[in-house]
Amino acid sequence: MKHHSLIYCLLSIILTLGSIATNAQNNPYVDDRLLHFGFFLELDVLSYLVEENDSLTQLQLPEANGNVYHLRSSVVGAGFAAGFIADLRLSRHLNLRFTPALHFGERTLQYKSYTTPVAGSTEALRDKIGVLTIPISIPLYLKWSAEREANYRPYVIVGGGVQFECFRKKDAVILHQPFDAFVSAGFGCDFYFRWFKFCPEIKYKIGFIDAHVPTSRTEAEGWQLTAQDYFYTNAIRRLTHQELSIAFNFE
Repeated sequence: MKHHSLIYCLLSIILTLGSIATNAQNNPYVDDRLLHFGFFLELDVLSYLVEENDSLTQLQLPEANGNVYHLRSSVVGAGFAAGFIADLRLSRHLNLRFTPALHFGERTLQYKSYTTPVAGSTEALRDKIGVLTIPISIPLYLKWSAEREANYRPYVIVGGGVQFECFRKKDAVILHQPFDAFVSAGFGCDFYFRWFKFCPEIKYKIGFIDAHVPTSRTEAEGWQLTAQDYFYTNAIRRLTHQELSIAFNFE
């Protein structure tokens, strides 16, 4: 319910700004500039695409009290980003955009463990492991814009890039690869004001590199894992990032 209220509030703000922008012709030549700059703030909905490692989830260690862990799902988490915009005009409708950003967020993995007591019955327990991420993303986008109507102009974007994890918690149960690559697509609308453009934008991003660090490499890098941590890490076959974002660009 809270998420729905936030979405309604954001849509109301966008529609209000859009109605204000259409009152008069603003910045008639702003899109003719060869190069312009700006900044953006972004709200992110974060999750993983997960694959369970079926061959290892049955592995048991004496220290784990008979628990068998299965990776069940990725719980949706929230994030925030702020970044810089450099926009190069290629043609009347096409622009090349460079939008580096610093992201803050947390993704969560949900496990189900089956405990077998002495009596032989099976009891299901659920565990959640949060993974804090603070990556720097370096993307390039192509932006195709429709014809301008009054003080608004819809557009679509497509692109991709790389991101580098700049924070790796030493006692983290799930360890990320420090590097990822991704593709992204979305849409938005330019609203023209007297001194600037306000551009709300929605985009989807998905990584295509396995972000999970296996247990063998974790040990080689000197990270200390408990017996229960082995269950969490061994239950994972592959992790890839996915993200849905609402960005507010000011140019």
